[in-house]
Amino acid sequence: MHQVYLGLGSNLGDKEETLRKAISLINEQIGTVVRQSALFYSEPWGYESENQFVNAVILVETPLSPHQVLKANQHIEHQLGKTEVHATDRPSPSSNHPSPIYHDRPIDIDILLFDDLHIDEPDLKIPHPLMHERPFVMIPLNEIRE
Repeated sequence: MHQVYLGLGSNLGDKEETLRKAISLINEQIGTVVRQSALFYSEPWGYESENQFVNAVILVETPLSPHQVLKANQHIEHQLGKTEVHATDRPSPSSNHPSPIYHDRPIDIDILLFDDLHIDEPDLKIPHPLMHERPFVMIPLNEIRE
């Protein structure tokens, strides 16, 4: 079994309920949720919005590979209403150095850590490259990390 830390965030709709549903779906489709942080409330990061985020980090034991977890996360996000309009992985067309365009979204599920793996591929980067810049990730991660 692999150990994967997932970061979850929501700033649209019933945010707390969306996180509860996401955790339930992760438990059904990815693996056993072994630990869960408290909910962490934060302002949007990387863009302006009046919608505050609710975040959490969970530890999951899974038989799946990193790419299988990524696909399952994307499927769960879609099940909970995330669409291309909410995507954060589209580069900014107005920049010489493309960076993501952030939007309000009903759910976002990021792979933060996966065992001790280091993966640097276009569609998958582990550890998550920006997690150390984000208190809404590091505070709940440190709360549950072994």
